[in-house]
Amino acid sequence: MLPGHPPKQGLYDPQFEHDSCGVGFIVDVQGRKSNDIVRKALQVLINMLHRGAKGSESNTGDGAGILIQVPHEFLKSECAKSGIELPVAGNYGVGMVCLPRDVDSRRQCEDVFAKVIDRTGQRLLGWRDVPTNNEPIGESAKAVEPLFRQVFIGRGENAEDALAFERKLFLIRKRVENAVRASQIANRNYFYLSSLSANTIIYKGMLSADQIEMYFPDLANSNVTSALAVVHQRFSTNTFPSWSLAHPFRYVSHNGEINTLLGNKNWM
Repeated sequence: MLPGHPPKQGLYDPQFEHDSCGVGFIVDVQGRKSNDIVRKALQVLINMLHRGAKGSESNTGDGAGILIQVPHEFLKSECAKSGIELPVAGNYGVGMVCLPRDVDSRRQCEDVFAKVIDRTGQRLLGWRDVPTNNEPIGESAKAVEPLFRQVFIGRGENAEDALAFERKLFLIRKRVENAVRASQIANRNYFYLSSLSANTIIYKGMLSADQIEMYFPDLANSNVTSALAVVHQRFSTNTFPSWSLAHPFRYVSHNGEINTLLGNKNWM
């Protein structure tokens, strides 16, 4: 029997006890987009607050985030305020981009993005500043906080269908990441793409579950709708917390069970 655990009984077995991240998923099986799905997902995230970890500061979390479908009507309205005219849903991709706060470094990263988009045969529609509120977060999170902007990319003629366009966006992301990584841009370590897709978008950061909606006011807007959502509250077990390592990742989200003794035994 493990210390501090009750004895094996019924369906309970102490060998399955483990500490790891919290993951949640909610979906409308009819595929109907609504703000209700987003609201419920954020509540699921808060309900998993105990599954995450914090640093020495009570207001610095290991990471939290949410993946939703691209909220077209919301983005169309917000982009119009910046003079960006979005095409119909599916004919553009949106990237959630972490950038250096240093103006020169940021502009250099954005220049790399523009060149890669053009090289790939797609169209740069514009950039949107993502509103953020860092008042709730701890000083150690603020010290390494990136600047968040959304990049909008129009579908080019060489992307004959939705799947081909998604492949182009994948190619753009990889090329931009590699180019920035190999560059001499100061503060390039702040550059990171949380997501780049015509289908989904990710809001995440070095936050705790109860901070994410406060940090990203977009998520409090009733026009943000989705038919599905994946949420994650991180418990760093083998890597230090960072803005980029918060989940969900672009295609997956995991709760770290491989870090348990039983998980490693099974793999072996």
